[in-house]
Amino acid sequence: MLLIVRHGRTIANASGLLQGRVDNPLDDRGKRQAQQILAALGPIDVVVSSPLQRARETAEPLGLPARIDERWIELDYGEWDQRPITDIGPDQWAQWRNDPMFAPPGGESLAELDRRVVEACDELVGEAEELNVAVFTHVSPIKSAISWALGVNGSISWRLHVGQAQISRILIRDGRPALTSFNETWHLQGA
Repeated sequence: MLLIVRHGRTIANASGLLQGRVDNPLDDRGKRQAQQILAALGPIDVVVSSPLQRARETAEPLGLPARIDERWIELDYGEWDQRPITDIGPDQWAQWRNDPMFAPPGGESLAELDRRVVEACDELVGEAEELNVAVFTHVSPIKSAISWALGVNGSISWRLHVGQAQISRILIRDGRPALTSFNETWHLQGA
């Protein structure tokens, strides 16, 4: 099983800022969410993590060594990093939604993101067919992984909402992915 986990909350998340490659730690709520994820995951054999601190901190309560994989890092927002989402003009959002090759100034396109995440997913197939592999990552790579599992193009990402500290589960059978759950947040009840 491949379990794809979004990191817990950071101050930038709480403030509505785009947070691509900025290496923010979890805030107090995010640390509580990391503990709540632990109980929801079940037994885990392998941990893979984005190199960013917020993903690594979310994986820490498992007490297992994390394999750092750069391909699971968040989308590079370039000059948009640390800006409020509301600062991005509607024309720029429209261009981004309609063109997978569009990249924020100095950033990365969704097509580039999809290529690296698909490669990372393909590499985990054999392992995840035999073991429970938990990947701690970010919104955009999760959307790419879901697109990969469903066998659809990345444009579906604009129709997916990825909650804070969510878990998505992808069963691997006969070398093929099958999405079994998406955006689980039940473990955060009462947080």
